[in-house]
This record gives sequence, C-alpha cells and structure tokens, in this order.
Amino acid sequence: MDPTPHPDFMKAGKIAAQALSFVAPMVRPGVKVLKICQLAEKKILESGATGVAFPCNVSINDEAAHYTSPHGDAKTFPDKGLVKIDVGANVNGYLSDTALTVDLDGSFEKYVEASREALESAIEVVAPDVSLGDVGSAIERTIKRYGLRPIHQLSGHQLKQWNLHAGKNVPNVGMRLTGKMRLGETFAVEPFATDGNGTIKSGPMAYIFSNDLKSKKQFDTATQRVRNIARKRFGSLPWAGRWLHSKSGNIDVAAAIKTLQRAGVIHGYAVLYEGKNGMVSQFEHSLFVGSTGAIVSTRRADEQI
Repeated sequence: MDPTPHPDFMKAGKIAAQALSFVAPMVRPGVKVLKICQLAEKKILESGATGVAFPCNVSINDEAAHYTSPHGDAKTFPDKGLVKIDVGANVNGYLSDTALTVDLDGSFEKYVEASREALESAIEVVAPDVSLGDVGSAIERTIKRYGLRPIHQLSGHQLKQWNLHAGKNVPNVGMRLTGKMRLGETFAVEPFATDGNGTIKSGPMAYIFSNDLKSKKQFDTATQRVRNIARKRFGSLPWAGRWLHSKSGNIDVAAAIKTLQRAGVIHGYAVLYEGKNGMVSQFEHSLFVGSTGAIVSTRRADEQI
C-alpha cells in the first residue's frame, strides 16, 4: 500500500497557509513589521497548532532570510520593494514551512513571478527517486528565463517530526547529487530569485535562536532562567528573542541571550543578505513525496498556480 502523508503534517500545512493568506494583504507601506510577525504567529496558534514551527520571517528587499522583529521593533515597510513572508506551524511535531513575496508597489513583478513559477516547476518534477539536483535544475532554469539568478547558497530542506532542517537539502541550482527524494519523505522547497550574484552574506544581528539541548553549562540566576524557559517552551525548534520578554519578569532578556550565544548554549540565525545587495524574492511550499508525485500541504485557497 502506498504511504500517505500523516494527518498532522497536512494540518500543519493548512494552518500555515491560512496564516500566510491572512497577513499578506496587510503588508503595505508604513505598516510595522512587528505587527505582521505577531498577527501571523497568533493566527497559527489560534488555528489549532501545537506551536509555531519557527518565528515569522519578514525579510525586505536585499534581506534574503531570517529577519524577524526584535522586542519593540519600530521598523516599517518602505514605499516600494519586495517583502518575503515565511511562516511555519507545528502540529504534534509535524512541521510546515511556507513563504510568499509581496511586491509593495508593482515595480518588481518579474521577481515575484520568477520565484513563484520556479517553485511550481520544482513541484512538477518531484517524484519518488528523483535526484535532488534535478529539482534544483528545474528551479534554476525557470529563474534564469526571467533574467535573474537563483541564490545558490540557500536551499530547501527535508522535514522530519520535530526537525525543521532534517538531513537532505534541496538546491536552487542544478547539481550532480547522489541524494534523491524517496517515497514517503517530506520536504520544504524554497526558490529565491535575485538580480544580485546569487550568494549570501551574514549580517551582524540575529533575532532567531535555537537551543543546544546537550549543553550543561551553568550561568548566573537570571541567565539560567532565560535558558530554562527557552528549553522548556521551544525544545529543539527555533525561537524569537521577543517571545521571551513577556515570560521572564524583570530580567534583561537581551543581555542573557548575548551571554548564552557567546557561550555556545544557543545558536543565533544571523539575518542573511544577498551578496551584492540585490533584490530578492522567495516562494516556498511543504510537500510529501507520493507515489505519483508531490502532495503539497501548504497550498493557499487564494493562490495562483
């Protein structure tokens, strides 16, 4: 009998898709980024998810990934540009990961179409035993048709229960890879298109973190409390520093996070920028590798296919 996706995997996908459809129309010039992050995460939790799979990423223009609002963020959307919204839901450890790009004033339509169509091209070639490199080739060909480049240093990833980045990577360019998608596996596929050089560079700031659950290092009382709260609430999944500010009393959360990061007890996800500060668009879906092709869990009701 052919395997079928776990119901919780499909539920996690539906919840994330609904959250994305809910917040995307609110992305307009002058709106606070923090508002979008909070509304997306609230929608996920209110829709029956166990939790948020990772903080809502809202990355603007040359920001490729990993920007989520810090505590008290006053940043607003500019008058024109590209906004990537990337969300995920957790249902009993089954995870979803999905993204879209909003063109704030209509100036960057080809960027949006390049990454959106590249995602559909990738989904079309998904099948049991397809080479991961062949999926990357489909993405690369489509993006280059628009006169843009894929970001080759970013990739999609396998999804497993409680593990957002599990094992196999899905490249955004054609590569000679021995790895394959196998029947019954789940993946997040996420093409990025740019007019830059297709590389990324790490910025100086990180607002998303994950726990090293094996570390037994000891700290002062305040820092120890922040670490314990993060471990108890988030386990192995990524979390936003702002999530701890309402849970830690009068503790200086930012200082505690810096101490934990320096000690290697938590890992920070630096905000990633396109290597030559090019404009970046992104689309992403989570999918199950079925016997006849991809079963997409994160399709949106309002989505153009």
